[in-house]
Amino acid sequence: MSGQDANSKDMLSRIHEQRVKDQNNDSTQTGAFPMVKAKKRISLDAKVTRTRLYSSILVTILCALLGFGYVLQINNTTSTYETMSEDELTKLISETNAQVQKLEQRKNELSSQLNALKDTADKNEKAAEIAKQNAQTNGILSGRLAATGEGVVIRISQGSKQKIDSAILFTLLEELRNSGAEVIEINNVRVVTSTYISGTAGSLVCDGTKLKSPFTIRAIGDSDNLQNAVNLAGGVGSRLKVKYGATVSVSPSDKVMIKSTRQAPQYTYAHVIGQ
Repeated sequence: MSGQDANSKDMLSRIHEQRVKDQNNDSTQTGAFPMVKAKKRISLDAKVTRTRLYSSILVTILCALLGFGYVLQINNTTSTYETMSEDELTKLISETNAQVQKLEQRKNELSSQLNALKDTADKNEKAAEIAKQNAQTNGILSGRLAATGEGVVIRISQGSKQKIDSAILFTLLEELRNSGAEVIEINNVRVVTSTYISGTAGSLVCDGTKLKSPFTIRAIGDSDNLQNAVNLAGGVGSRLKVKYGATVSVSPSDKVMIKSTRQAPQYTYAHVIGQ
């Protein structure tokens, strides 16, 4: 065998050996790249599911432990009373009854205090209401407060036969008072207990204020009684018409407004008894 043939045989042997080595290192048919096994990817949904499962299990265990502890507590409490002696139970019942009695007593005390406070509040409220009513009544009677109510409005013109004098107007005011008039006003002058009318015919003065005709008198009271006081046959209304020749009109009203007021008088000699 020639040297060339020997070299060719060696070359073929080396190629064969290299091919065997490549087949052992690479299980793919191509022989170009080694096969690497891919790792399994764990999905996010699977992780969430496992987390929820673990949480549910943990919660279930905790609930079971709590229930077990509650049962033990009840059993311990029951066993505590069961193991107490008769004297201890009697003492416990006596102490409980004493506490109940104290609580009932305290409840009654608080109820009595509450009722006393209610009575005091009611009395104070009633006293305040009475005081307010008295203040209003006194204010109306003294002329310090304006007033409104049922009554009549009387209008008198100047006489055609003779001028109206103070005497006939004063008589008219007295007739209205006697018929139950509670509040009277003449030409925006509030009439009170001390009111007087003076002056000569045609120049009349009421409590320092000059009166001009026609005269307007407003009176609050029973409208029927007040009308009768003026229109009574032979009464003051008839005299005004016959003797003085005046025109007299009486108008009943459910809402007579008397807005004029007077200052409260200052008494020098009169005092309330006891002061």
